Amino acid sequence: MATTQKSPQRSRYGELKILTYNVHSCIGTDRRLDPHRIADVIARTEADIIALQELDVGRKRTGGIDQAATIATILKMNAHFHPALHVEEERYGDAILTALPTELIRAGPLPSLGETRGAIWVQVTPEGWPPLNIVNTHLGLSSRDRVRQVATLLGDDWIGSSQFKAASGIVCGDFNAVAFSSAYKSLARQFSDAQLAASGKPKATFPSRFPLVRIDHVFVSRDLQVTSASIAFNPLTRRASDHLPLQVNLKLA
Repeated sequence: MATTQKSPQRSRYGELKILTYNVHSCIGTDRRLDPHRIADVIARTEADIIALQELDVGRKRTGGIDQAATIATILKMNAHFHPALHVEEERYGDAILTALPTELIRAGPLPSLGETRGAIWVQVTPEGWPPLNIVNTHLGLSSRDRVRQVATLLGDDWIGSSQFKAASGIVCGDFNAVAFSSAYKSLARQFSDAQLAASGKPKATFPSRFPLVRIDHVFVSRDLQVTSASIAFNPLTRRASDHLPLQVNLKLA
């Protein structure tokens, strides 16, 4: 049984916890389907804002449940879900969970030649903070797709919009991109890589049993101070998904 999430209160003291986590349809490396186990991983981090990728909603392969809503209910949070893939009643995509005041700004597809991809943008207002833009995405497997997808995200409908530029911003998710890739470099020119900002010694996030590559990232605008960044690597996280969760703690600079 998963531990329920405490109501986020750290923001009043100036610190905010962000988590990005590819949950692999809640199917673990032990092949067990268990949304409660994913919720338990998240609850232990006590994160205030959670970006999740690879969620199933109404899909036969995972019992037809709404994984985004199920995990949010366990954590006593609200979920904003965007389906990158929508076939009849079956959906698959990304979500942002939080108990903080939230407004959905935009959710939509990204240009894809391979598997369809998308992004979701919400504005969160933590206690004691001005509004904060959060974008969660899961980029494609091909370099060509990723370059086009990042260009779209940086365009006028998303990060390049006046609405996004008017507030602090966080862009996170599974980018399928390592640090020397074109997609990563395009984002790093405009944002700080939270793992590098925290310690300069970033850690890999995939695969969870023996992490070798760093493809899950949190990028933050320059006016945000990264106080710490960590990868949860323990027996639970090694089994719960094929990715490890990345947590970043922030303050206003």
